[in-house]
Amino acid sequence: MRVRLTQLDGKLPNLALMRLAAWHRGRGHEVVFTRQVEREMFEGEYDAVYGSAIFTASQPLIERFRQCWPSAIVGGTGSTSAITVEQVVGGRWERCDYRDHPGFLPSLGFTARGCRMKCRFCMVPGSEGRPRSVNAIADLWRGPGHARKLLLLDNDFFGQPEEQWQARVAEIRGGDFRVCFSQGINIRLVDDRVAEALASVQYRDDQFRQRRLYTAWDNLGDERVFFRGVERLDKAGVPPRHLMAYMLVGFDPAETWDRIHYRFGRMVAAGIRPYPMVFDPARRDLKQFQRWAVTGLYRAVPWADYDPSIRKRNAGSQLALAVA
Repeated sequence: MRVRLTQLDGKLPNLALMRLAAWHRGRGHEVVFTRQVEREMFEGEYDAVYGSAIFTASQPLIERFRQCWPSAIVGGTGSTSAITVEQVVGGRWERCDYRDHPGFLPSLGFTARGCRMKCRFCMVPGSEGRPRSVNAIADLWRGPGHARKLLLLDNDFFGQPEEQWQARVAEIRGGDFRVCFSQGINIRLVDDRVAEALASVQYRDDQFRQRRLYTAWDNLGDERVFFRGVERLDKAGVPPRHLMAYMLVGFDPAETWDRIHYRFGRMVAAGIRPYPMVFDPARRDLKQFQRWAVTGLYRAVPWADYDPSIRKRNAGSQLALAVA
C-alpha cells in the first residue's frame, strides 16, 4: 500500500500525520510525506491520500488540495471535517513517527485534552470537550538518545484532575526535562499549587532557548484576575519577565484603541511581553499594531509615529497649518 501524507499548514510537525505515519509504516506500507498541495510532475499513484490543516484560514488551501486529490481524507482543526485518526485506524493510536522531521528534536504531544473554559472565540471546548488525561510523559518522550525536551500541546494542562497533573509535573522534574507549554497556561485559574508546580520545572519557549511561559489576556474585564495570577506566579518564583501574554484584538465589538493600548501598556509596565493576536486578518490596522508590538519596535518608536494612518493625519494637519 502506498500512502501520501500532506501537511497543509503549521510550522510544527503535524501530530495527526505523524500518528498516521507510524500506523501505516508499522504495517509495512510505503509512506510519502509532503507539504506540496498539487501533484508533482512525476508523482505516482497512491492507495490513500491524507491532508491535515490546523488553521481555519487555510480553507482556500484545503479546497485546492481537494481539487487535486478528490478522494483524499482531510482532517484537523482547520478543516470542516470531523474525521479523526482514531476513526481512520479503528481505535486509539498515540504512537508517532518522527522520521519525516529529522531536524525536529523535542518530543511532541498531549498529556491532556479539552479545556475548562468556554471562550466564544475558541473551538477547543467544542472539539475536545472537558479536560481529561491522555498520556504520561513516558508515553510522549522518544526515549534514550533523544533530547530531553517536551513540547506539550495541551490546551489546559492544569485542567486535568490534580493527581494527574501533579504526576506529570513529578515526571517532568524526575526526568530532568525542559518543557514548553506551547498552548499556554490559563493564568486566570492559577492558584498557589499551580504556581509552585510551574516554578519547579524547567519551562522554556518553543525554541527551548529561554525561560518562557505563555498565557493570555483576552479582554479588559479580566484585568484583576489576570494580574492576580501574575502575582501568584511571581511569588512562587516565576517573574513577569518570563511571561508572554497573547492579547486578542479585534474580536470584541466594543473594543477601542484606548482599551487596546491600556492592556498593552499595563503588561509592558509589569515586565510582561505582549503578543497581539488579530481576530480578523483583514484588519490591516491591527496587523500593523501586531507587527509594531511583536518586533519590539514599541520600545523605540511610539505608536503615533509608527502607524501610517496617524502619520498621514498629522501630515495633513501640518500642511493645513502651513497654508493658513
